[in-house]
Amino acid sequence: MLFTSREAAGWENDTVQLAVRAGFIRQFGSGLFGFTPTGERVRRKIIRRIKTEMDTIGGQAVSLPNLQYKPIWEQSGRWGSFEGEMFTFENRDGQQLCLAPSHEEGIVHLVEGIVRSYEDVPLLLYQVERKHRDDHPRNGLLRTKEFTMKDAYSLHATADSLDEWYGRVRDAYCRIFDALGIDFVVADAQNSVMGGSASEEFIAPVETGSVELVYCEAQGCRVGVTDESPDASLFEGDVCPDCGAALTSGEGIEIGHVFKLGTRYTDPADLTVDMADGSERPVLMGSYGIGVDRLVHTLIEQHGDETGCRWPVTDRGTAAPYTVSIIPLEYGGDIQAVADRLHRECGRATALLFDDLDQTIGERFAESDLLGVPWKVILGNHFRETGEVELEHRDGKTRFIAPGAVSELVGQASSGSE
Repeated sequence: MLFTSREAAGWENDTVQLAVRAGFIRQFGSGLFGFTPTGERVRRKIIRRIKTEMDTIGGQAVSLPNLQYKPIWEQSGRWGSFEGEMFTFENRDGQQLCLAPSHEEGIVHLVEGIVRSYEDVPLLLYQVERKHRDDHPRNGLLRTKEFTMKDAYSLHATADSLDEWYGRVRDAYCRIFDALGIDFVVADAQNSVMGGSASEEFIAPVETGSVELVYCEAQGCRVGVTDESPDASLFEGDVCPDCGAALTSGEGIEIGHVFKLGTRYTDPADLTVDMADGSERPVLMGSYGIGVDRLVHTLIEQHGDETGCRWPVTDRGTAAPYTVSIIPLEYGGDIQAVADRLHRECGRATALLFDDLDQTIGERFAESDLLGVPWKVILGNHFRETGEVELEHRDGKTRFIAPGAVSELVGQASSGSE
């Protein structure tokens, strides 16, 4: 079942309107969105890409409770001071709790009494979970009260170890965003409520974003500065300090953030490790976040066009809800039999079969483009005459192939080897 809609007027920008028209999200109130089956397909593909990369660099998955008691937040000094965005309440026993807007306190509590020696670190723990912040909702999935975040935390005995793993995660983020087909730059950032000594933001240039951005558009260059950077000394027309190209300006979306936290959260908890020489040192931490829902919004913003969404196909695959649409001119007889067979061979996970007898062929094409499906397999008059199906890419390029070759090509596109 698809949740597409012809009418989605009244939204604050074209990206949110397109996401609603394509049926990826439904609003549940100000700052609250639910993902439909097609939207969830996109979200889960993005999450799989993130988890694969985090596992590859040595991360271990955990799951921390979103519901947390007041004491660990009092201990860190952040109870009631999380930029006024923390949801707090009292339970039936009169105890104060919150919906965790972040999990630095939680990760420290998780490892207390377990991480005791320098031999127990470095340690990289991550999760992909819902977060809650009483933010001022705006720009669709960019500012919401509930959202999905991949948050990770590294623990270290030395500053050199923190620097090494900070760089390791930073590089992994670049690979994740490249694999998804997102254009981005990296900017120095304020640590603000998170604390610590240094941080960087990953910013995606867009037409309508959440920060003002000056950046380099040269291929492979990642130089960027936002209006929130601690040293916003670059301006439009300046020479890029890395590659020498002229800088441009516009808006951007923060899609990831990495922090060197040092002992900001371990000192209050007295989290230390015993060193080889018998001394005791406070544990150093890094914190690393990716906004999963923001990535959905960003991909639509950067690649959508007047006919619908466009999901990039990179050498690591695609975040599109389906890789191929199977569109028969009519759903009956020999054409129906071949369409059904192609659907089985390609698999329900990658192929969308248009079998609604009430839809015209034009409506099927339009709906496929609205969803952003990279390929269409068309069974029409050419198939009747030659036995070949028409394979049309989302960019309009077409070719004709035997039905038996479709599943292999779809498999290649899904894995990124097409």
